[in-house]
Amino acid sequence: VDTAARALQFWSPNGEVAKLYPTSVPLSEDLTRLGRTEVVQKVVGPTWRPTPSMKVRNPEWPDVIGPGPDNPLGSHALYLSWTYYRIHGTHDTRKIGRKSSNGCIGLYNEDISELFGLAQVGTQVLLV
Repeated sequence: VDTAARALQFWSPNGEVAKLYPTSVPLSEDLTRLGRTEVVQKVVGPTWRPTPSMKVRNPEWPDVIGPGPDNPLGSHALYLSWTYYRIHGTHDTRKIGRKSSNGCIGLYNEDISELFGLAQVGTQVLLV
């Protein structure tokens, strides 16, 4: 994931598939985590829970939002080995191409659906 370019690049292990997806990125440098991680879980229809720091900044937010159009994680999520970090979809397409997240990398729902089918648990992720 190139946070400056706001793009996610995927290459299959055999090199036969190469994809480029536009993304949303974290709002600020203090919310941005860079380095190596990996996909540890894949979830269709994820449940969203704000992190403790998000609740401090936004106490009015609900404690949980289940799957559906109001869920900030969109239709699919790839959970990373870093606590609270995800690559996920979004129902709010205005966020893509912008600094708009609290730390996660967001994709259009149709793009995360495709990436979800390509990426496996254990897929290496590099954020730069």
